[in-house]
Amino acid sequence: MTYLKYDIKDIALAGAGKQRIEWAAREMPVLSLIRQRLAREKPLKGMSFVGCAHITTETANLAITLQAGGANATLTASNPLSTDDSVAACLVKDYGISVFAVKGESVETYNKSMLTALEAKPQLMMDDGGDLINAVLTKRPALAKDVIGAAEETTTGVMRLQNMEKDGVLKFPIIAVNNADTKHLFDNRYGTGQSTIDGITRATNILWAGKKVVVCGYGWTGRGVAMRAKGLGAHVIVIEVEPVRALEAVMEGYEVMPLIEAAKIGDIFITVTGDKNVIDKQHFQVMKDGAILANSGHFDVEINIPALAGLSKTRRTIRTYVEEFTLKNGRCLYLLGEGRLINLTAAEGHPASVMDMSFANQALCMEYFVKNKGKLDVKVLPVPEEIDKEVARLKLKAMGVAIDTLTKEQRKYLSSWEEGT
Repeated sequence: MTYLKYDIKDIALAGAGKQRIEWAAREMPVLSLIRQRLAREKPLKGMSFVGCAHITTETANLAITLQAGGANATLTASNPLSTDDSVAACLVKDYGISVFAVKGESVETYNKSMLTALEAKPQLMMDDGGDLINAVLTKRPALAKDVIGAAEETTTGVMRLQNMEKDGVLKFPIIAVNNADTKHLFDNRYGTGQSTIDGITRATNILWAGKKVVVCGYGWTGRGVAMRAKGLGAHVIVIEVEPVRALEAVMEGYEVMPLIEAAKIGDIFITVTGDKNVIDKQHFQVMKDGAILANSGHFDVEINIPALAGLSKTRRTIRTYVEEFTLKNGRCLYLLGEGRLINLTAAEGHPASVMDMSFANQALCMEYFVKNKGKLDVKVLPVPEEIDKEVARLKLKAMGVAIDTLTKEQRKYLSSWEEGT
C-alpha cells in the first residue's frame, strides 16, 4: 500500500491504534448512526477537510465518519502533548488519512505540522483552540477564499474567534460547536471533570480524600472538576472573578475566596479559566511545601511557569509528567504535564461516550456548511438548533431512554397568550 504524506512517530504502532479506535467506537453510537447515513448519501464528496484536534481515538472516529461521507481528511495536533501515537499510525496505515502529529513534539514542529496540513487546501475545517484558523488568516491567507466554513471545538478557541470577528479579520463563517448544549453541558462538565481528575491521579497516585483542592475558574469545566473532586472526598475551594459564578459556587457548597488566600492552604491547584498567568509569582511564594499544580485549560499559559522557574534553585523530573521545582527557600512545588492539558497529557482525555455528542455536532455541522455554501454570514455562528436537538434525540435513543412529547393542545397553549388565570 502507498501511504499518504504524513509525519507520525511510528507506523508499526497501527495495530494497537486500530484496537483502541474500535473500542472507542463502541461508546460512540450517535456518531456511528451519522456515519452510516453519510456513507450512503456522500454529502461531503470531494471536500477537503483539515482538522486541528487532539489526536485521540474519538477524533479518529470523527475523521473516519467524515471520510465515509466522502471527504478527504487531514489531521494535525492541537496540542504538542495530546497525540496518541498509535491512533495516528492507524489512521495513516488503515484509513489513508494524512496525520501530522507526534506526542511530545516541539512547538516549532507543532506549528510546522499545521502549515503542512494546510497544503491539503481545506474547504472545511475543524479547530480546537483557534490555532488552525489563525494560521490560515495570518500565514496562508490565500487559502481563505476556498474555505466554506470552520467549526470550533473549545471555549478558548471560541473566545479567540469572537475577538477575530470583532476586529473584522474573519474571512469565512465559523460555527461555535463548543457552545452547543449537547457539547458544553456534557463534554466540558462531565468529560473534562472526570478526565482531569483521572490525569492528575495517573501522574501522581495521590489520595483525593481530605485534600484541599483549589479550582481556578467556575465555568462548565470548573463545575465538572469541582464536582468530581468533591465526590472523591476533597475539600474544594473555588476561585472566580465573575460574581454570578462565584455565587453559584457558594450555593453549591464550595468555599470561595481570592487566590492569594487559597494559595496559602491549597494542596492541589487546577486551572480551567482560559486566561493567562492565573497562578503567578505571588501565589508560588506563599504556597506550602508539596503543593501540586495542574492545568486543564487549553493553552499552557494559565500557570506562569517562567515565574516559577525564576523562583527556583533546582528543577527536575521526579515522575513521568511530574516536575519538582525546589524554591530558593527550600519548599518544593510540583508541576504536572508541563502545564499543558493534564487530562490529555497524563490520561486519555474525555471518555468516548461524551465525545460522541461533541463530534456528532462536528460531523453534522460539516454537512450543514456544504448544504448552505455561500449562504452563511461571515461571523461566529451558533450550532443550528435542529442539529443540537437531533444529537440529543439520537443520544437518548442510543441509551434506551424514551421521553414524552407535547400534545396538540399543549403545543397550542405554549404558543398562545389568551389563556391565563
